[in-house]
Amino acid sequence: MERSVALDRLRATSAAGRAIIGAGAGTGISAKSAEAGGVDLIIIYNSGRYRMAGRGSLSGLLAYGDANQVVVEMSREVLPIVRDTPVLAGVNGTDPFRLLGPFLDDLKRMGFTGVQNFPTVGLFDGVFRQNLEETGMGYDLEVEMIRLAAERDLLTAPYVFDVESTIAMTEAGADVLVPHMGLTTAGTIGAHTALTLEESAARVQEMRDAAVKVNPDVIVLCHGGPIAEPEDAAYILGHTTGVAGFFGASSAERLPTERAIKKQIEDFKAIPTA
Repeated sequence: MERSVALDRLRATSAAGRAIIGAGAGTGISAKSAEAGGVDLIIIYNSGRYRMAGRGSLSGLLAYGDANQVVVEMSREVLPIVRDTPVLAGVNGTDPFRLLGPFLDDLKRMGFTGVQNFPTVGLFDGVFRQNLEETGMGYDLEVEMIRLAAERDLLTAPYVFDVESTIAMTEAGADVLVPHMGLTTAGTIGAHTALTLEESAARVQEMRDAAVKVNPDVIVLCHGGPIAEPEDAAYILGHTTGVAGFFGASSAERLPTERAIKKQIEDFKAIPTA
């Protein structure tokens, strides 16, 4: 799907008073089911594969594989099964062993509508984050990746983490911004440390307000941390202004899978034999 078509659809959804929903897909069945549910965006990235293998989403930030190559491999499973929904690729913009321009061209030829910045150093903090920035592996490379993608007319939906990163990504040409509240907290492999919903609403609002000062047309979706369930997303949208929807990864595929399989097996185990 062309970027212009995808953007028109997203804006029409918002104008109609409906929430824009994006979903991470680590498997073909996840993508197929999300599309059947009416999802507006599907995003595939390396953490999706690890998450659906039973590992925490932050495994996508560690040296367990070539993140960009994993996305290419996943595309063979997801792209052919998705019929009418824009699919975005999670791109590791700090990858020092890949020419990002030609790689983005390849992704577009493969059938991706756009990109997101994942893995992202935005999820690192403290001295380690400082050292990454000091040694040429910082968030600015992800901003540059989004700029290159925008130049190629790819839909861009980067994760942002504070006002500074929000402004940088908006200036780079981001179409959709996803303020990231941290690792999702629910389920068997979710985090236990997170912001509250109230704190998240304030942070999302702050980033949204900074973004529209740069580009009044930018679309903002919330994501992560305590925003794990539909009612959590409803809380954020009800306590912010101008936030258009929600992007879920663990929330969209891991949590429903954990519950559904567990319940199905429990029901089978409850069958009497006499």
